[in-house]
Amino acid sequence: MATDDLMNRALEMLGDDGPPSVEAIHRLADLADVPTSMTIVEVADLLDISPHTLRYYERAGLVEVARDGNGHRVYDNHAVRRLVFLTRMRLSGMPMRDLQHYIALVDDGAETVPERLDMLLEHRDTIRRRLRELTLSLTAVEYKIATYGGETGPDVQTKA
Repeated sequence: MATDDLMNRALEMLGDDGPPSVEAIHRLADLADVPTSMTIVEVADLLDISPHTLRYYERAGLVEVARDGNGHRVYDNHAVRRLVFLTRMRLSGMPMRDLQHYIALVDDGAETVPERLDMLLEHRDTIRRRLRELTLSLTAVEYKIATYGGETGPDVQTKA
């Protein structure tokens, strides 16, 4: 299941009925159909990122990965779950330094929850602003498509 599959699964769970529910996110994070032990190649395929990126995340202190008797990386469900989160945050534009700080806070324990919450609230505001900007850009593209005689998407309002 590559990242596209994960994203499609997430979008299907969220539906079109408004904002995502916490339950949908919990279901997405459920990795019951993912093996309990994975190689770097398997995780890279699952997340549609390169093994190099996975090694970088490990060197950056974002994820800890066990090694087998031959020294090969062995990813457990906890590591994969964390990597799913990391890839979503990177996709949403969270800088690496912020991710490193966030993960350090997670690793420091429950007393850091207020600071983590503040970070996520600030990042949510950044994402919402980007969504508004993208919506405006989409509207401009839809306008130009309509100008050239094409059809706009179903979410574009047209005056009668």
